[in-house]
Amino acid sequence: MPVSSVPKYPGGPGAAPPAASALARRGFLARNPSVLWFLGLLAALCLTITALSPALDLDMVSTSFIKTLGKTLCLCLAALAMDVVWGYAGILSLGHMAFFALGGYMIGQWLMYARTEEIVLAALASDPIPPTAAEIAQGVASQIFGVVGSSEMPLIWTFADSLPLQLALVVLVPGTLALVFGWLAFRSRVTGVYLSILTQAMTLALSLFLFQNDSGLRGNNGLSGLQNLPGLSATGQDAVSLAFFLVSAAALGLTYLLLAWAISGKFGSVLRAIRDDEARVRFLGYPVEGYKLFVFTGTAILCGLAGALYYPQAGIINPAELAPIASIYLAVWVAIGGRGRLYGAVIGAAVVSLLSSWFTGGRAPSLPLGFASLDWVDWWLVLLGLCFVAVTLFAPKGIGGLFDRWQGRRSPDRKGAPLGPDDGALQEREASE
Repeated sequence: MPVSSVPKYPGGPGAAPPAASALARRGFLARNPSVLWFLGLLAALCLTITALSPALDLDMVSTSFIKTLGKTLCLCLAALAMDVVWGYAGILSLGHMAFFALGGYMIGQWLMYARTEEIVLAALASDPIPPTAAEIAQGVASQIFGVVGSSEMPLIWTFADSLPLQLALVVLVPGTLALVFGWLAFRSRVTGVYLSILTQAMTLALSLFLFQNDSGLRGNNGLSGLQNLPGLSATGQDAVSLAFFLVSAAALGLTYLLLAWAISGKFGSVLRAIRDDEARVRFLGYPVEGYKLFVFTGTAILCGLAGALYYPQAGIINPAELAPIASIYLAVWVAIGGRGRLYGAVIGAAVVSLLSSWFTGGRAPSLPLGFASLDWVDWWLVLLGLCFVAVTLFAPKGIGGLFDRWQGRRSPDRKGAPLGPDDGALQEREASE
């Protein structure tokens, strides 16, 4: 390149372009205004629901609706994890709802054990001789596993009587499974649709295993009664549902802030580069497999935590929650909301989840067509599929892309120009947008 064509910046030949330097000097929140908008709207929602909840004797919002909102926030948290692993790292995982369900199973073990223990102790309190620890354990095992014809406590319930240990398992079980699976897959450099098929196969195998009665988790019966929190039998469901809603909102807000900070820096740039050109990033010396394994495992843990908050509000969990279709739904939510945008993932999960509750709950009126009546309970999945196809074909940026148009943000048209610092590149202009 001729000397005269080398860009002249105030800091010298090695200095960054002025626009890039100015962008770097701006604070995190200034560079990510969507974070403040999101946290502000989430706080407003929490204040509104709290003020109108039955727990404050206003009873303008039903307890069931508060539970629906709390569960929706947990699904939004899982969608955030899916957006990071797919929208930013380019790993289409069709197994992240398996990690979501595993987190629910881990906390469900403690909830069911502790609640059953309370019932057994109350039943044995009238005996003239105080029951021994072995008798109490036998009574709890018979109550929980009598439905599958057993009275023995399986080995995987060893720590079910300890809340701290079960909370640790909420992180360790999904995280360990994702770590082992990811290490085996990424070290073999399995990518693309082949990796998606493997994650789906893992989910199906786990689901089929849990359907067996001898799996130790009550087979098809699953774990039930999870909404009855131990030690809080005198507390109404209105207060419990509000507390779970607020905790779910806090978890979603903190996770959004953490992920937005992570992807706005060098880490996020490397993830996007891996998504766009994995071979080139590997050639530049970055440990691609390490990045992918970290993201895959970290997002699996996030899904596990989301599941641990979701199922006490749902009240029941069974192996159907691990079915591959659940993970496909998660990908559909992110695609409809707009992958590669954290707020898009939240919008997609919230909109589709709430609409699903409305359509499948029988609240949507049937549509008379003259020759027949369209029942939305039966046709909701068809409508969801059509929406996914429409978004894929006509709005690949999803609902989140509408905000880009509203703000006038568009991807730079390179017209074949290189992205790097060569003559004619558009790096400086892209950095300022």
